Amino acid sequence: MSFCRNHMLPVIRSVVVAGCLASGGAALAAGVTVHDARDRDVTIENPARIVSIGGAITEILYALGLEDRLAGVDATSLFPAAALRDKPNVGYMRQLSAEGVLGLNPSLVLAMQGSGPKETMDVLEAAKVPLVLVPEIISEQGLLDKIRLIGHAMGADARAACLTAVVGGDLEQLRELRAKVTKPVRVMFVISLLSGRAMVAGRKSAADEIIRLSGGVNAIDGYDGYKMINDEAIVAARPDVVLSIQRGKDSLEDEAVYAHPAFAMTPVVANKAFISMDGLYLLGFGPRTAAAARDLSVKLYPALAPQAETFAPAVLTANCRQ
Repeated sequence: MSFCRNHMLPVIRSVVVAGCLASGGAALAAGVTVHDARDRDVTIENPARIVSIGGAITEILYALGLEDRLAGVDATSLFPAAALRDKPNVGYMRQLSAEGVLGLNPSLVLAMQGSGPKETMDVLEAAKVPLVLVPEIISEQGLLDKIRLIGHAMGADARAACLTAVVGGDLEQLRELRAKVTKPVRVMFVISLLSGRAMVAGRKSAADEIIRLSGGVNAIDGYDGYKMINDEAIVAARPDVVLSIQRGKDSLEDEAVYAHPAFAMTPVVANKAFISMDGLYLLGFGPRTAAAARDLSVKLYPALAPQAETFAPAVLTANCRQ
């Protein structure tokens, strides 16, 4: 218990937990207070009907066995597939309508920091329904704190402690795999090519962190977030690999990269080095993050495949649902 308490103090301030057991065995978190991304304390009286806004939040709730409390999810809640299949969809997390969320009669809204638009979030904040903005801190510690905060808000501290231990163990195995990288490759994350101009991830982005976790180096380090860059910047960055995400018909394809005149002047085309992965899996920073980084690491460094075979992410088989 001391381990959990020491790690929860920076993020969670709890008061007396009261209430009865829910059907899944986790206590309803009546009287629990969490400290959220707005630097505010939010008191939760009855987390029985949750609207989850953010794929990582939904994934964590399912991993904790709390899907029976979900009244609705947002369009980024792609894992598990049952979320969007079985639950009402309130739309994309950055294009929400207050009516769509409140119309589900939630007793708690859990939303990732950055959900919007601002006008909708203002209405939700003014409503009587508790709104918790979950901090989007893109780091290993940020991921573990995210799990603890969500578990605490739901009255499922023991399940959250189980999941953080499992995820923490996977991250430790990932560090051991990453330590075997002797010559890091330069990776450029490109989300799109619009009229020939690349939208590319810089520092302080989920793409930047997953590249680091996999043992690569972000080829772009001159700015934070995402920006359009010109051909000269692409050539100067000299990426070894282009990384992107699968977005249905809007996905960036390898042919478009290989045909681009600037990428043709980099090792990307010479090596035919293009990687595309599921977006939530790669960038969601949910429980499967270490598994995603492992998979990316093997794609970047095929020689690591034998060592990676000994790293079977425990989160894929662990049971923290009771």
